Amino acid sequence: MHVQQINSLSQVSSTDWNNLSGIAYPFLRHEFLLALEESGSVCQKTGWIPAHLLVIDDNKLVAFMPLYLKKHSWGEYVFDHQWAQAYQQHDLNYYPKWLTAIPFTPCQGARIVFNNAIDTLEITHLLFSFIQNLSIQHNISSWHCLFPYPTPSPLFNTLQLIIREGVQFQWLNKNYQNFDDFLQLLTTSKRKMIKRERRRVTEQGISLRRISGLDVSAVQWRIFYDFYAMTYLKKGSQPYLNLAFFQQIARTMGDQILLVLAYKDDSPIAAALNFIGKDTLYGRYWGCYDEYNNLHFETCYYQGLDYCIEQGLKRFDSGAQGEHKISRGFEPITTYSVHWINDKLFTKAIQEFVTEEKIVVEQYKQNTTAYLPFKKEL
Repeated sequence: MHVQQINSLSQVSSTDWNNLSGIAYPFLRHEFLLALEESGSVCQKTGWIPAHLLVIDDNKLVAFMPLYLKKHSWGEYVFDHQWAQAYQQHDLNYYPKWLTAIPFTPCQGARIVFNNAIDTLEITHLLFSFIQNLSIQHNISSWHCLFPYPTPSPLFNTLQLIIREGVQFQWLNKNYQNFDDFLQLLTTSKRKMIKRERRRVTEQGISLRRISGLDVSAVQWRIFYDFYAMTYLKKGSQPYLNLAFFQQIARTMGDQILLVLAYKDDSPIAAALNFIGKDTLYGRYWGCYDEYNNLHFETCYYQGLDYCIEQGLKRFDSGAQGEHKISRGFEPITTYSVHWINDKLFTKAIQEFVTEEKIVVEQYKQNTTAYLPFKKEL
């Protein structure tokens, strides 16, 4: 049994990779990660250098871990800029660093994938030893694993790594039969608010269409991409992903894509792109030309809730941040990241930082829970 490092998903069979990853979590599919590379969204130029690890036993792939060598911390959604600044203040290099994550995707999922028949403890230690040795050889500061799900593996505890917590807001389907069924659990004021928001979208002459990725036309993909890019351009930044990426996943995994398009007078005015997992809908990208009352809520949230209820999906993970989601029934959940720091003094300092931060995160989670719109149980 040995570890092999590759610099592209094209160097491993999609069948072998997907036989381990499955399709329950769309962002680990070979097709998704390969599209990031082949579109140029992930490459040397963008500061995301593929360095994936394969575990081979008797010429068979028995485990893998996505891995990137990062030259910056953009597109990660777990912020370590303060750590990088501290390194700089001590005339040390924080970059490059190792990152195990899905690029530009703050969605929880497996980060080390195993064949069910192997010793996971042995594999975890094998992979981590490989990363440590590479870090020492090439003077790489650290390794970071973002958004493992459902919690950091107990295997990580044997490695004495730093566990960091965060908060996201997700909607949980409590076996609702329809959208009104969900509304009945809300307080009167919040129920009226959501009904009013949905009604105002209709009153503006706006209609919504949910389209399977298999049925999205080439023209609709270009329209969506213009909306997506505009979200970044309005903020004075460039989009992380390009049109070629979306065109490729449309061809290779359209069955796990849901596009929501908003129309006014038969013209598209907004769009939101979602990915479909085994029991979860993942809301990812959104954009619009002009601002309309409550259009964002309808396109990005309520259409997703409708879809989850219709399809029996258990969760709607609509992405990072967004306290406005709380009043619409999205509950705070704890997210995690795992960190190994090569320098012992910085390990101690960062562990102290994370310990103090955890207290603040827990308090924030409690405070936001108090604002959930559900009726109080008697």
